[in-house]
Amino acid sequence: MRRSWRMRGSAALSILLTLAACERRTPATNAFVSHPAVRWCDAVPRAANRGLEEVPGVSDWFAVYRVDSGVFALVEARQFQEAISYLVLGHSRALLFDGGIGLVPMRPVIERLTKLPISVLNSHTHFDHVGANAEFTDVLGMDTPFTRRNESGMAHALLAGEVAPESFCGAPPTGADTGAFRTRPWTVTRRVADRDSIDLGGRVVEVLHVPGHTPDAIALLDRAHGLLFTGDSYYESSIWLFAPETDLDAYERSMARLVALAPSLRRLLPAHNTASANPAHLAVVATAVRTMRAGGGTRTKLEGDRVLVTVGDVEIMTSLALLSGKKPAGAAGGTGLGTPP
Repeated sequence: MRRSWRMRGSAALSILLTLAACERRTPATNAFVSHPAVRWCDAVPRAANRGLEEVPGVSDWFAVYRVDSGVFALVEARQFQEAISYLVLGHSRALLFDGGIGLVPMRPVIERLTKLPISVLNSHTHFDHVGANAEFTDVLGMDTPFTRRNESGMAHALLAGEVAPESFCGAPPTGADTGAFRTRPWTVTRRVADRDSIDLGGRVVEVLHVPGHTPDAIALLDRAHGLLFTGDSYYESSIWLFAPETDLDAYERSMARLVALAPSLRRLLPAHNTASANPAHLAVVATAVRTMRAGGGTRTKLEGDRVLVTVGDVEIMTSLALLSGKKPAGAAGGTGLGTPP
């Protein structure tokens, strides 16, 4: 998750919109440069997604794209998180990498795309990636305290800001109960670890533990096809690194690991905004984070402890506490939402 935090009343909603405006910007000269005056949904669908093959008639809520051979992206483009889940097909099984926000059921959409048995694996367990977990019986998960706490679900009081009218482009999805929206608990049926391989039949994907954004963050590597599913470690927008569970040292190490893979990759498949990105951008972000932590970049103070750091074409939203080597206030884990300002 990199779009939300604990909501408390109208002031908190105002902060949500301010930060959303910081992030939701229309690309100008490249994937990182943007125009701050344009409302985020005016850029939907993102240019990179318009270049993909759209699969029409599958869902009224999810925009479905065929990203690569045997890979579909399910984009929730009309909610400001713009979360993306991926369906990866083998000959004998399919893997759903991330489960979206959970505003509408995802399983019926998946079953229109494949009849194969489905396993679910999350890039991390922030709420905007686990919404569909409870719909499936085979859910894989990391073995971390952070993961286990989040498996109990998240209450409406923690997520109300996600379904405020200003959080949508147009109306909420048909049938969504915005007054009671929550994340349902789910059960992990098998624990996975770094370098575990998942054989889908004729297609093998590898789990890479890349902590930093969260303790349980993973990327998914499809070596044979040159694909890296990056989760929230990388996406084409302001990188969010401000929650109590964020670890900047770990993030730097994880990004170095991903950068080393870039020469062997054809494309990145991020968990927000755009379903296809250039692997060379990994090094750009990794360098920007190092520069930021060395004191470089332009800093814009936001509400509370938050600060937006700009290094060249990269924006990073972080906290003053993390930049000074301290842990941000608030409890990490159960909510996955960071802390109120």
